[in-house]
Amino acid sequence: MKRNAIAIAKRIFLCVFLTFLLIAAAMLVFFSINEYRPDAIEPVEIAGSGTKELAVGDSLRIATLNTGYAALDETADFFMDGGSSIRPQSEEVIHANIAGISQFLIDYPCDAVFLQEVDRHSKRSFYIDQADAYAAQFGGLSTFATNFKALFVPFPLTSPDGMIGRVDAGLQTLSTFDSENAQRYSLPDSYSWPVRTCQLKRCLLRQEIPLSNSDKKLVLFNLHLEAYAPEAKKAAQTALLMELLAAEYEQGNYVIAGGDFNQTLPGADLSAYPLLNDSYFQAPLLNVDGLPEGFSFAFDDSVPTSRLLNEPYSHQPETTQLYVIDGFLLSPNVQVDSVETLDLDFRYTDHNPVLLEATLLP
Repeated sequence: MKRNAIAIAKRIFLCVFLTFLLIAAAMLVFFSINEYRPDAIEPVEIAGSGTKELAVGDSLRIATLNTGYAALDETADFFMDGGSSIRPQSEEVIHANIAGISQFLIDYPCDAVFLQEVDRHSKRSFYIDQADAYAAQFGGLSTFATNFKALFVPFPLTSPDGMIGRVDAGLQTLSTFDSENAQRYSLPDSYSWPVRTCQLKRCLLRQEIPLSNSDKKLVLFNLHLEAYAPEAKKAAQTALLMELLAAEYEQGNYVIAGGDFNQTLPGADLSAYPLLNDSYFQAPLLNVDGLPEGFSFAFDDSVPTSRLLNEPYSHQPETTQLYVIDGFLLSPNVQVDSVETLDLDFRYTDHNPVLLEATLLP
């Protein structure tokens, strides 16, 4: 009898083990078949139209803001930063944050705005189309490039909110200037199979603005670079960015790239934002080995541009890990007139907006 019981137990264990393997294999097949696989360069749909003209010699105002998919407000923490959550408890929070970010668009009118982490149809933001909301508020022209798309993201396993689930998100550029040419440029993948099947596919959102008194263009690059990948992967993304910017300038175009670099911008004074804990996310210095000659960064380090999401914001900067990772990179023929990080106290997102005023030099 004892031997029979052991034999039965072994069979049960084997059946359970084989069932687990079959489920795991089926999941890998599912994720692989449904993996988002964008081309190296893809055209981007242009919605709406701009009403303003731009010429060499003109000045313009551009803002960049990582919107935190309208979920990472002052009350939020995030599991990748040491917190536990992936989304708010109710969709009312999402609507309130969208309204707050939209109010920023009203209070600080710009000629163009670079937005990152904009959700269109994601569980983490209750499937609310944020891109449509921002486009409707801004008016003019809107382009969108997907950088995170998955039918189901199966982590984190321990979050009280459940797994991330479905995600459809990306970069959005709003503009008062018309454009007939916009593309999505893929950046090098940071992860290998099978992890990459449910991970971000980083990209650049490129948009051309015609100049009324020149055959050259103003070329805008909206970006959101890698945060958690190994340094070599980050360097590969930055290298491609530098190559593309240099190529545009060599053609005589004016170039403004901006967004969330997820790395400390060169020259930033971090003395006011020291590392509080070695276990926290650390934003390394952006690798600029391939920086094209004459290109320069524009940022304001008097105010932090981002905060760590290990816990809800205490409104006490001295106890919060802060960063300077958002700003702009400009070609030599674009003059920086002013740059300012607005201290919105991380009320609606874990980033503060950065405003740039620049002039296209003759």
